[in-house]
Amino acid sequence: KAEEQPADEEMVVTAWDVKGKIDYTKLVNDFGSTLIDDDLMKRIEAATVGKGHVDKLHRFLRRGIFFSHRDMTALLDNVEKGKPMYLYTGRGPSSSSMHLGHLIPFLFTKWLQDAFNAPLVIQMT
Repeated sequence: KAEEQPADEEMVVTAWDVKGKIDYTKLVNDFGSTLIDDDLMKRIEAATVGKGHVDKLHRFLRRGIFFSHRDMTALLDNVEKGKPMYLYTGRGPSSSSMHLGHLIPFLFTKWLQDAFNAPLVIQMT
């Protein structure tokens, strides 16, 4: 049974711990990202769905699991201008072994690769 957190407990979100009442606006501000709003979601859909090999938005976008971004606007600007690009992701030494949580960015990056028909570089350290 999961422990219940007091409503007034201070929010803590790190790579190792999540507790307290989560304030997503504060998270976005603290991590320097920007919320994915309806206009951006429409741009993402227009640039991806039916353009490469995807027939709908990624489930993480559709379900609001991915709710903020850092560089999606710049990426879409370049895609809309027809500039060539490649995707880059990887795995650093955040733990002694890979676990299921590491799969999340790989799944989304694979979708981006299919959507943009772009080369993908994966670095493992």
